[in-house]
Amino acid sequence: MKVAFFNTKQYDQEYFDRANSDGAHQLRYFSSRLNLESTSLITDEKVVCAFINDNLDAQVLHQLKNKGVELIALRSAGFNHVDMACAKQLSLPVVRVPAYSPYAVAEHAVGLMLCLNRGIHRAHNRIREGDFSLRNLMGFDLHGKTIGVIGTGKIGQAFANIMLGFGCKVIAYDVVQNEQCMQSGVTYVSLDNLLSRADVVSLHCPLTPETYHLIDQEAVAKMRDGVTIINTSRGKLVDTKAIISGLKTGKVGLLGLDVYEEEEALFFEDFSAKGIQDDLLARLTTFPNVIITSHQGFFTQEAMLNIAQTTLSNISQFEQDGSIQNGVI
Repeated sequence: MKVAFFNTKQYDQEYFDRANSDGAHQLRYFSSRLNLESTSLITDEKVVCAFINDNLDAQVLHQLKNKGVELIALRSAGFNHVDMACAKQLSLPVVRVPAYSPYAVAEHAVGLMLCLNRGIHRAHNRIREGDFSLRNLMGFDLHGKTIGVIGTGKIGQAFANIMLGFGCKVIAYDVVQNEQCMQSGVTYVSLDNLLSRADVVSLHCPLTPETYHLIDQEAVAKMRDGVTIINTSRGKLVDTKAIISGLKTGKVGLLGLDVYEEEEALFFEDFSAKGIQDDLLARLTTFPNVIITSHQGFFTQEAMLNIAQTTLSNISQFEQDGSIQNGVI
């Protein structure tokens, strides 16, 4: 099928071309994000492939339908940027990549935690300036600490297993308990119990109306003083203002973010010559005990290839018999 790719970088094209080496599909790449204006780039493509910060609201979906698009193929697991009610009304199916590499995101979460705890980011910058002192670099042993995992799907499970390997006590909260996690030694508790006991809180749950700002001022108040918070899941799980308040008082000791609630206008782009116009994000970057990465948790060789292969497989299945593989429910 003919596929229009929006919001593409060089690495997207590299991995999708590799996955399409047999030439089964005609792929056309656009660097522009998908929005109402950029739909004009579509000619006769029947499939649109979009990423997490593309705009797939009702206006855009209606325009795609009018241009003859038959399938929306998301090269991501998340679909919060899609007006699903409108897509259903238009009979415009949406497919996604439900799992690409849970280890990629889980390992990135661990990396953020380790770097923050031992001040590796600060030590690196300090030594480049010739300062070899250990001032303000003291961390803590993770062994024996209580790690709270919110969300125990494939990524949360992978993260929990890594932390068990560190000799940590792992407690978890999820509306659906994972039997494999329990067999591995994870203990399920209530959300309040987790927040009050955990030395480290790591978020691995989807964004739903129920989880929006799950970590707000009230949740932060329930946590242990100096808690470490890691979010590699969805930016809107965390109320940024509440987190900044917690950082200022010392309630939040360390913060690692690979996602941000207003990331759509910022992440994956270079603003080094313009400056950050988002005041809350700019404030976060001033804290020495905060590390922010730009949604790169998924960004491994294995994950990128899995994303490309699954996306093209979804499209092939639709082309062959019209069936929906990995459809968004």
